[in-house]
Amino acid sequence: MTEPQNSVPAVATAQPDHSVDEILRRLATRAMGLTGADIERIVREARLKARRGKRAIRYEDIEDGIRGHRPPVPYNLRWRFAFHEAGHAVVHHALDLGPVRGLNIDTAEGGYNLVGFHAWATDTRDWYENMLTMLMAGRAAEQLVLKRVSSGSGGSDDSDLARATRLAFDMERTLGFGPEYPLIYRPHRYPGTVFDRDPELADRVHARLEAALDRAATILRRRRPTFHALAKALFDAQAMDEMAVLRILTDGDPPP
Repeated sequence: MTEPQNSVPAVATAQPDHSVDEILRRLATRAMGLTGADIERIVREARLKARRGKRAIRYEDIEDGIRGHRPPVPYNLRWRFAFHEAGHAVVHHALDLGPVRGLNIDTAEGGYNLVGFHAWATDTRDWYENMLTMLMAGRAAEQLVLKRVSSGSGGSDDSDLARATRLAFDMERTLGFGPEYPLIYRPHRYPGTVFDRDPELADRVHARLEAALDRAATILRRRRPTFHALAKALFDAQAMDEMAVLRILTDGDPPP
């Protein structure tokens, strides 16, 4: 997001208590959810602002540019986003799926989480069940704290519910983990149409999702102090990079 020769040193000078890498991580976390065109426009406007002030570009110029393209999130909605994304992060960490790269609730369209996955742990039945649990953790978090859930888990093809449903469907039909014809590879582009004519399959998929939801809620109850601490920190900061998230998650790890 910055020029190699001028912008990075200028940003670092503007924030003497932070390393260049940390500043860039903070900016990258703030920019989660923006397109490349959005970021290019923000940097261009930040350069223009600095040029008019006859000074080097600063961290605040870019951060203000990012914030300027997002309307303020209402108080109650911000708390919902914070609990939802904290739920995903706590469960992801508890199941050792991989690193949590960043969290962001600074958008009216919903929160974002950027997570990684350990390559050595993928493709087993346990891994898929852990993935289902992590995907359902945002909904479990809302249910646990707010006592009701929003439509934020669903509503689109890339939503938590859509991804979890597709994963549970594949476990039943294409990955060899279902009780009915486990050796037959039976893919389908539109699972919804299959559920309409195969209610028994729909029941099995839904049972997997219910089990994942219950498991996520159990993890969040057991790690309630960490869950609440992360949600509070995310509510206040609105965007947290990997190091900030990890400090809270590891503080709540059980002793070896």
